[in-house]
Amino acid sequence: MRSFIPLAWALVLFFALPVAAGPFDWPDTVDGCRPWAYNWWLGSAVDEENLAKELERYRAGGLGGIHVVPIYGAKGAESRYIDYLSPRWLQMLAFAVKEGERVGIGVDMTTGTGWCFGGPNITPELGGRKLVVKRFAPAADGKLPADIDTKRVTVQAIIAQGPNGEREEITGRLRSDGTLDWQPPGEGWTVGLVGHQFTGTMVKRAAPGGQGPMIDPFSPVAMRTYLERFTAAFDAPGVARPRAMYHDSFEYFGANWSADLPAAFAARRGYRIEDEIAALAGEGDADRVARVRCDVGETLSDVVVEDVFPQWAEWCRQRGIKTRNQAHGAPANWLDFYTVADIPETEMFGHGGPDPLVSRFDEHLAGADRDPLISKFASSAAHVAGKPLCSSESGTWLAEHFCETFEELKAELDLLFLAGANHVFYHGCVYSPDDAAWPGWSFYASTQMNPRNPLWCEAPVLNQYVARCQSMLRDGLADNDVLLYWPIHDAWSRGVGNMSVHNKAALEGPLGEAARWLWARGYGFDYVSDRLLAPMTVENGRVQGRDGARWQAIVIPQCRQMPHTTLARLLEMADAGGTVIFERGLPQDVPGLGRVDERRAAFKAMIEPLLPAAGAAPKNIREVRRGQGRVVIGPLACVLRQIGVTRESLVDHAGLRFIRRRHAEGASYFIVNHAVEAFDGRVALATPAKSAVMLDPLTGRTGQIEVRQFTKGAEIHLRLEPAASVFVRTYAERQVDGPRWTWQTPGEMVSEIAGPWKLEFVAGGPTLPEARRMESLQAWTEGDDAAAEAFSGTARYECEFDLPDAAAGKALLIDLGDVKHVARVTLNGRDLGAAIMRPYRLAVPAGLAKARGNEIQVEVTNLAANRIRDLDRRKVEWRIFHDANVVNINYRPFDASAWPVFESGLLGPVKVWRETP
Repeated sequence: MRSFIPLAWALVLFFALPVAAGPFDWPDTVDGCRPWAYNWWLGSAVDEENLAKELERYRAGGLGGIHVVPIYGAKGAESRYIDYLSPRWLQMLAFAVKEGERVGIGVDMTTGTGWCFGGPNITPELGGRKLVVKRFAPAADGKLPADIDTKRVTVQAIIAQGPNGEREEITGRLRSDGTLDWQPPGEGWTVGLVGHQFTGTMVKRAAPGGQGPMIDPFSPVAMRTYLERFTAAFDAPGVARPRAMYHDSFEYFGANWSADLPAAFAARRGYRIEDEIAALAGEGDADRVARVRCDVGETLSDVVVEDVFPQWAEWCRQRGIKTRNQAHGAPANWLDFYTVADIPETEMFGHGGPDPLVSRFDEHLAGADRDPLISKFASSAAHVAGKPLCSSESGTWLAEHFCETFEELKAELDLLFLAGANHVFYHGCVYSPDDAAWPGWSFYASTQMNPRNPLWCEAPVLNQYVARCQSMLRDGLADNDVLLYWPIHDAWSRGVGNMSVHNKAALEGPLGEAARWLWARGYGFDYVSDRLLAPMTVENGRVQGRDGARWQAIVIPQCRQMPHTTLARLLEMADAGGTVIFERGLPQDVPGLGRVDERRAAFKAMIEPLLPAAGAAPKNIREVRRGQGRVVIGPLACVLRQIGVTRESLVDHAGLRFIRRRHAEGASYFIVNHAVEAFDGRVALATPAKSAVMLDPLTGRTGQIEVRQFTKGAEIHLRLEPAASVFVRTYAERQVDGPRWTWQTPGEMVSEIAGPWKLEFVAGGPTLPEARRMESLQAWTEGDDAAAEAFSGTARYECEFDLPDAAAGKALLIDLGDVKHVARVTLNGRDLGAAIMRPYRLAVPAGLAKARGNEIQVEVTNLAANRIRDLDRRKVEWRIFHDANVVNINYRPFDASAWPVFESGLLGPVKVWRETP
């Protein structure tokens, strides 16, 4: 594996907002926008010497920070284990923070080990609780049904109900032996019981010192108790603090109730949940059942957002620590829950088909959880609440272990960028001591973004790409067109509770239909909740966010129910000059049961002026003027066109996707080609532009492009290979002058470098195969060389070639053809750079190529897969980890012995081209 040139690192102010850049410059915070990585500490078995080496390697590879996650340990290393939050553990955290400052690596940490919150100071009584609700006929001997064990179930209320509606609370009649000291006064009586019991869910993948139940996520007492352990640790003198603390996705499996919930419910909803046991059990009038379900859902959301997790966020803020939160998975309103933290975080999870060039570009893969419209919940929360960063857990199970390519990873990262993420965290990078045999310590679900992966030698290329993208995606403000309201009360009324990135339940129904239509038609949008609407204002006809972000209209997808307070807020915004769009029709009622008549009357008084007059002819679009603004009802496509919300028509070209931001003088577009064919044509921009600059985040090149101006927009020329991405920075009123952009696409072929080629293996293992000479290019895995089949690492292909006299000294392109899997090219002693994805093409500057005697070296690095296959075929025991050990992508025991040999090397053909003008 090639070594890196030592770097002179300076201290970096991580993640400050970028200052204005020159038209042809990347924002000058590029270095502070490098990607971070989850850093799994197996058994927390870290030491100063190895940790210092690892941090140096991470920085040399282009990482900007690590997120420390202690988990289960490696077998045989038990003597090295360090208990979580012990003095030695805190000493190692302090070392990581201090050493990270020295080399330019930031440090975050999970507030706990593994996931989710929980540990040794959480008793089962403070652990996750699940609802127990039962209706039954009273027994003559007072016994409860057999499935109600009062030794496990905490009974909160027992209500007896007579045949004529009589009610008697008999909770106090429950004896210590679990029987009722009560008999019904007559025939036809039933008994309802509500309570809760421990889910049994323990911290998943816990590290030494972190084992114990997960907390009850709906209990303020549980959170307060949980944080006591961290107060004792982090308030001690001299303890270092990370940049941010983290809460993983909401995976408190089975938890849907709490000891505190009835009191919280009564205070918020205005009636006792104990009095609605039948509806809680799903029995009786369907409308009443739905309303009670909705009230329970809203109460759980309120408790999470107002009472429980703000304790964690405030604990961190009091100590100068930021917070990152993954709200998805929660039964709460994700938008509100994301904003509890400083940095909302999304994730993509899953894999696609065998061909990355095809499978990675389908945003809605069957069986893969990489939907940008799910990720937009986190970025929407950031945009609406005025939070500059939206982070992402990236690359989880992108492919099988040791089979992930940088091409695949870039394609997923581009989806996250298009969804609004701007703070990448690879999932992940495993700490491993140098004395651990290759491939070192591993985590069962980790993308192998670590120095033991052969591809790491070219990680700086990918990571510099991410840094440039993130510098642009943090520059200025989000510039989306509409706010899309989330009618979550309809979902709660249907009983939807388990919403995650895996089941996409959050996008069921009209919300998902509207979101997908807006995305496909080129309307930038952010989701908004009832709570987030409340503080927003309207200025000059636009809805205003907290940091200056603005939207042209609020879209309400077709919904049945809406809180009267939300309707009132929408009408206030219309009165102030805003535009409120109800897709196809108005909501019909208020949700929930508490004070329903009072709330329904208020709702009806507001909705009636929006209804058509009796006998009026039906209209496709109906507009009601309100103060300085308007309410519009009708099909989304017709309404947006009629009111003048301009869409970005570039999405009409198959595969083109975008996200837009606003800077002081114009707009910045990030554009990706997700088609399987190259795009070459003119595209329209919906924002005015007098001039524009193209910026290539993969190479860092920038240049001025031609702009055709229109009244409300502009037109530019784009050439994008499949999976290629660019930024276009426009200037509405200023003509910028500078270097002209060149596309560096092939025109006329000059020559094919046919060979002969010398092949030499320079770094990797398990052994270096013998050098060889080949008349024409082929994979080094071709033939009967067992050492080459088992080899993972870097091999150098060398060749001499001539060019036609007319091409000598000209600016040219070298196209390597097919490469497995990354390549670095040197021509006549000059490094041309590395190619990490198709097309494997690099520019040759003018004056370098000669007519005779050109010397080319192509260093190709393959995946680690063949070496892993060899280990398993030889039955070398490298999977030496407790708990989950190493499983495959289907969560079955991992075994690579039956894998085919992965084609590796330079397959070509290698061609030299002139550039297309």
